[in-house]
Amino acid sequence: MSFGPFAQRDTDAHPPAYTPGYKTSVLRSPRQALISIAQTLSERTAPEFRADELGAKDNDLILNYAKSGLPVGERVIVHGYVRDEFGRPVKNALVEVWQANASGRYRHKKDQYIGALDPNFGGCGRVLTDDNGYYSYRTIKPGPYPWRNRINEWRPSHIHYSIVGDGWAQRLITQMYFEGDPLIATCPILKTIPSEEQVRGLIALQDVPNFVALDSRCYRFDIFLRGRRATHFENAA
Repeated sequence: MSFGPFAQRDTDAHPPAYTPGYKTSVLRSPRQALISIAQTLSERTAPEFRADELGAKDNDLILNYAKSGLPVGERVIVHGYVRDEFGRPVKNALVEVWQANASGRYRHKKDQYIGALDPNFGGCGRVLTDDNGYYSYRTIKPGPYPWRNRINEWRPSHIHYSIVGDGWAQRLITQMYFEGDPLIATCPILKTIPSEEQVRGLIALQDVPNFVALDSRCYRFDIFLRGRRATHFENAA
């Protein structure tokens, strides 16, 4: 039972902001103790979204940027449920996603990786959950890419998520990974996560019964906003 809009967050479940193995955290992590504040109206409320504010192709990353043809790569469907800390569905939650293309390159001016840009793939999408907290979108499976954390380190294939639920206190920024990717075990960012259970919570599982024949594989990724089963927050560092 909760006597407030949102139950107290368990801060011990999160990794420390300062994790030298993830080199970027050294300069970006706070050096002073964080300030604890009571929940106010700004934490208990959030924007309300309507279906008519989204475009017809916003949840189809295969088509929403296509100009002269279809994007290159493996077609996948990702779906799941957004639930709150007590397992209740969060309806009308805004789920935004962004990702690299099949060659591991983002459509961003600062991404200088030699992977090819795809003229028919933008890498961004969004969808609202229904009354049961369900969401789904279609995309191209992103490729892994190298990064200069240390020499010759690679990021696993992943999709970035932003979720806005019933209140700003539920705000979640995270990353989703794919079952069976061997790079997950060596990723310095994932190594900052305290428990194997939390790591597993970031991995989308193959949903074979929902494969589309001769078209797309399907992955299931459920999201929990806060609470004991909370989907791990992307390291703010």
